[in-house]
Amino acid sequence: MRGFVLLSAFALGLVGNGLAEPREARLAALGERLFFETRLSLNETQSCATCHDPAHAFTDPRETIVGRAVSLGDDGVSLGDRNAPTLGYAAHVPAFHRNGAGRYVGGLFHDGRAATLEEQAGGPPLNPLEMAMPDRAAVVARLAADREYVLAFEEAFGAGVLTTPDTGFAAMTQAIAAFERTEPFSPFDSKYDRSLRGEATLSRQEKRGRDLFFDPEATNCSLCHQSSPRADDPGEIFTSFEYHNIGIPVNKAVRAAHGRAGRDAGLLDNPGVDHPAEAGRFRVPTLRNVAVTGPYMHNGVFTDLRTAVRFYNKYQSKRRKWQVNPETGEPWALPEVFMTLAVGELTEGEALSERDIDAIVAFLRTLTDAQYEHLLED
Repeated sequence: MRGFVLLSAFALGLVGNGLAEPREARLAALGERLFFETRLSLNETQSCATCHDPAHAFTDPRETIVGRAVSLGDDGVSLGDRNAPTLGYAAHVPAFHRNGAGRYVGGLFHDGRAATLEEQAGGPPLNPLEMAMPDRAAVVARLAADREYVLAFEEAFGAGVLTTPDTGFAAMTQAIAAFERTEPFSPFDSKYDRSLRGEATLSRQEKRGRDLFFDPEATNCSLCHQSSPRADDPGEIFTSFEYHNIGIPVNKAVRAAHGRAGRDAGLLDNPGVDHPAEAGRFRVPTLRNVAVTGPYMHNGVFTDLRTAVRFYNKYQSKRRKWQVNPETGEPWALPEVFMTLAVGELTEGEALSERDIDAIVAFLRTLTDAQYEHLLED
């Protein structure tokens, strides 16, 4: 796979990596092996890379009975209940915290329940719907049974690191997180990035989309999808890392597959959050690689990027044509959670025309990393 070759070369130190010391390169190399290690799952069928495929911008390309909305588990039967988010640029997500305005910010997973990248790396192996290992001891026992792993872990962390579940599991998550902090996960080499460096030129339509995106008087895009106060910041991640309820409807196919009712409480499912006012809020995702990481929203309810953009426009426009989901031909379904709907943010900006939406989608396509540009549909 194209992505795998790039990652291997980087983690093994065969290309310039800018890491501070050789130990970090060795740790990233160990993390790479662990990222592709199927023995971290109960039936040895699944690795981190299964749901975060490097060849598909670190998302899950597999089809299930509900399409690509959620991922299939290690047992070949279980389904997740949320879309697997990309791990691209995940290293830039701040630790879960409350900012000066009292809003929750950062953290990994859609509800921020993993405060750091290391905590995120330790989640899937123990999730019964994912890799389904019974406990940390079982994970570490799999690693300790492989002499090569024992030697690699001891070289990186010291003798005896795999002799106890807690130290061994923590070392594993540190190694995977080190790998996820390497350049192939965050290359900043999209057409947009290259245009900032004078290495590429955006088309007239792409420039129009860029201008609409960053103009707070024209659209509400940058209200939630801008991390830097400067539109030309080369480190822009295209997310505020905050949590909002934008009125996403239930994905009925996923809910039916799970055979349960109820609602997805979003941020309120985070063990560190208990106020009802946080129900239905989800972390704003990065828009980098958004054109190749569908389906969209936390539950994968929308298949097409253009549909996602049109969904936002329904809040600004009263015209009947914008009140219909183009994928179903039916009116937009009601929000899963009403009471915390971000009405103020969603109604900012002007109603968009078809031309505007085409331009914004064209701009979003320019956020695709160079290694994934071949995945863009014409």
